[in-house]
Amino acid sequence: MHRDKEQSELIDMPIYQLDKIEKQAWLEQQLLSLTMHHCELNPLYLNLIRANASQSPDSLVTIPPVFARLFKDYDLTSIAQDDVFRVMRSSGTGGAQSKIYLDSESAKLQSKILVKTLQHWLGKQRRPMLLVDSKATLSQAGGMTARAAGLQGLSFFGRNHCYALDENMQLDKPAVTEFFDKYKNDNILIFGFTFIVWQQFIQALQARDLKFDIKNAVLIHGGGWKKMQQNAITDSAFKAGIQTQLGEVKVHDYYGMVEQTGTIYMQCEQGYLHAPVWSDVLIRDINDLSPVPFGVQGLVQVNSVLASSYPGHCILTEDLGQIIGEDDCACGRKGKYFVIHGRVPKAQVRGCSDTFS
Repeated sequence: MHRDKEQSELIDMPIYQLDKIEKQAWLEQQLLSLTMHHCELNPLYLNLIRANASQSPDSLVTIPPVFARLFKDYDLTSIAQDDVFRVMRSSGTGGAQSKIYLDSESAKLQSKILVKTLQHWLGKQRRPMLLVDSKATLSQAGGMTARAAGLQGLSFFGRNHCYALDENMQLDKPAVTEFFDKYKNDNILIFGFTFIVWQQFIQALQARDLKFDIKNAVLIHGGGWKKMQQNAITDSAFKAGIQTQLGEVKVHDYYGMVEQTGTIYMQCEQGYLHAPVWSDVLIRDINDLSPVPFGVQGLVQVNSVLASSYPGHCILTEDLGQIIGEDDCACGRKGKYFVIHGRVPKAQVRGCSDTFS
């Protein structure tokens, strides 16, 4: 019952309304508490803390982050084997996969937080939904991947679902044409992973000189910018291609990872990613891992209060980013807002969607 009350209080928190003083005080207490929790239940994590902290962490910046790639090398869990409800895996096929262990309560909380975050951007009414992927992705062997989890999680916000690609990941022209003809005057939701949306959908439409005249749609997409950058496709070029082929579409990128399922950083109307109340972003120097000021590029550390079944509350990614500001974005949302510049040179590509080529 106590945990149910805590989860209810978390879910009820305003997403982008706390100012930095309120948020930092609350978030710091939550993350320090989670650090103690995982030290007590996970010997590997305790060793990491002892090896990287000269004294017990007493602030957010002094909590040693877990390197994201450690989830590929170790089974980092703070729950008993019998309590494992779901194992989430990164979508990478070119190497080891991250493994994230969730108990039923953690899985439920992450799902509810994801829903609340997206309702802020999409509203509560379900829309006709085009999923830019193959339905076969949901039934691949080896457990639920990040890509399958994304498709399944976002499906909640849609109705009359249509998959834009066939089992061979090729454009299903009849299905797409029928969907857009039927719902062209409705509020449509489109979801897919960035590189798949571009290569398998938009470029396929371009090759067939196939255009639609949608009046009111939202596209949510994320992951895959590594390959987009390799092909010199910028964010603005991506959005222009979407609107040329489909019509009036509002495009929102998001930043997230399987290591912190449920926590996503949505891109606002100004083009910046925003940290919701349950999470925070730090940027650390690429050489000595010290925190750097706003405006300076470095390694992205993501922090989330949702990771209670595994020590994923403070994770150092292999992504380069830059915090632009806090509480003063022109979109009106409070909290830190930032941009991602790509991967650390020579870092292994984290496969949320890059794995399809």
